[in-house]
Amino acid sequence: MCTPICHLQPEYAASNRLAPDFQLPTMDGGVLRLSDYRGQVVVLNFWTRTCPPCREEIPDLAELAQTGRERGDFVVLTVNTDDSRESAQEILQALLGGPPPFPVALDPEREVVTGKYGTRLLPETWFIDKKGVIRTRFDGKRSWTDPMVTNLVDAIGGIQPCRIELLNRKPIGGPAWICGAELEG
Repeated sequence: MCTPICHLQPEYAASNRLAPDFQLPTMDGGVLRLSDYRGQVVVLNFWTRTCPPCREEIPDLAELAQTGRERGDFVVLTVNTDDSRESAQEILQALLGGPPPFPVALDPEREVVTGKYGTRLLPETWFIDKKGVIRTRFDGKRSWTDPMVTNLVDAIGGIQPCRIELLNRKPIGGPAWICGAELEG
């Protein structure tokens, strides 16, 4: 059950922090409220078009979002920090060849991205459990098509999630020794 966390090595893993709720306009003219997704595991990604690693991981996020739609037990949400809706639409069209399979919230003032989540460098991706608790945070570009990512979603959404905590990619506390054993085996 802890294998995905040990394998993916997020910068942060714990279960003691409620994700700050927010409400932002979306690229398609709607409104995205994080709390509307309670009951599902949420993969929350912060990005901007001027960030090459952000652009590189968008196709992987699209594939992960499609998997979430097919499974129905998790959702990918993104928050874009560009100055305009058109800017986000333009880059997504170029990268994906059509509309994204995930909602895109707009935060040009970075009130949520920096103000509520403290993000300074993009991309940054948060995994939030069904109760709205932050379980992991990944800084920088990742391969979101790695099968361990869906295993992580399963572990976060499970009845007894992994109790290992990571801080700066180092396991701490209780059963932290498991990461060493799982990585060796």
